[in-house]
Amino acid sequence: MNTPPRTSKTTTTTTAPAAFPWIGLLTLAGAVFVSVTSEFLPTGLIPDMSRDLGVSIPLTGQLVTIFAATVVIATTPLTLVTQRFSRKSLLLVALCTIAVANVLAALAPTFALLVGARILGGLAHGLFWAIVAAYSAHLVAPEHLGRATAITAGGGSAAFVLGVPVGTALGHAFGWRPTFAILGAIVLLLALLVVKFLPAVDHSIPLRTGEIRLPARKDRSLPRIIGVCVVILLVLIGQNTLSTYVTPWLENASFSPDSVPLLLFAFGGAGAVGLVLAGFATDRFPRSGFVVAAIAVVLALVALGLAAGSQATVAIVVAAIVWNIAFGGIPAMLQTRMLRTSSFQLRSLAAALQTTAFNIGIGGGAIVGGLTIDLSGLDLLPWVAIVMIAVGLVVSLIVEARSSAAVRREQAAAVR
Repeated sequence: MNTPPRTSKTTTTTTAPAAFPWIGLLTLAGAVFVSVTSEFLPTGLIPDMSRDLGVSIPLTGQLVTIFAATVVIATTPLTLVTQRFSRKSLLLVALCTIAVANVLAALAPTFALLVGARILGGLAHGLFWAIVAAYSAHLVAPEHLGRATAITAGGGSAAFVLGVPVGTALGHAFGWRPTFAILGAIVLLLALLVVKFLPAVDHSIPLRTGEIRLPARKDRSLPRIIGVCVVILLVLIGQNTLSTYVTPWLENASFSPDSVPLLLFAFGGAGAVGLVLAGFATDRFPRSGFVVAAIAVVLALVALGLAAGSQATVAIVVAAIVWNIAFGGIPAMLQTRMLRTSSFQLRSLAAALQTTAFNIGIGGGAIVGGLTIDLSGLDLLPWVAIVMIAVGLVVSLIVEARSSAAVRREQAAAVR
């Protein structure tokens, strides 16, 4: 009996690409929303808090400065101390601490205790951002990093467009203390959502057999990380030189005080549009996207300064909207660039340094803007912002050129 010859079957298995983690990233965005709202909520409630606590408005305004200063001082040390702990667990600790800080702020009987609550919140906020800034990079493939970062950063934009204005309205209606307590409860709710929907990530650094972990100072990506931090610092100082004082600047440009809140809402919406555009552009144009956006910001600010000089209100509004659209995606672009620049080993440290650079830029911009107003008045603010952002763009191009050259040298050495 003839038997048919046996044929061997070769089974080919293909691995489907992992689905884009929308739920996890949106959960991160929600956490960013409540954290940023917690940081900036006092800005809309300063008069109410001042009256209730019996301190001056300028002193009450320092609550935001104290918070930011705490972030600057504590973020990097906290990151180094906690780098071996689970990212998700640390994120939950940070959120719960922010919630407690908000509740303590609501209960604080004196200004001194309120300052203590803000310092506690600043410590947690710094650790929170050091975790979140790198978390999205653990969830997605490198080619989706720009979109993931934009989604996460969208929580910050939503905080300025929705969170702080709604918190301000609630504070005026029901008092600043209930508002902080409500925000604390919302932060706890977000912590529960993180437990349920945010995937845990492995941030450990794999080492080959016999390989020794290099200290951070010998990591080849460290100089590039510092270069990106310098770019962040310059660009954020330039942006906040004007944006910190945009309300008195608009009033000085012949806009009525009643029209300013509507304009600020429109500018915030424009920034959100810019962030969405950046989410699409950053992955496709990782190098040129920031350059185009920065040039657009500079040109819009030039138009803004010229229009303000002639008090052309329509032109001012158009230029300001273009400015906010162009700048809206820049923070996310810079965060994405930092994640792509740093080695896996330094990713958490890079996120911490980035957070520090952003906060120094925010505070530094307020200082530069204040000095400009004292020396030359409000009219000069756009022009100072132009200079700082233009310098940041030039430094960015230099850093990018040197980084590309360094990568080529490393690749050539690897081939040999």
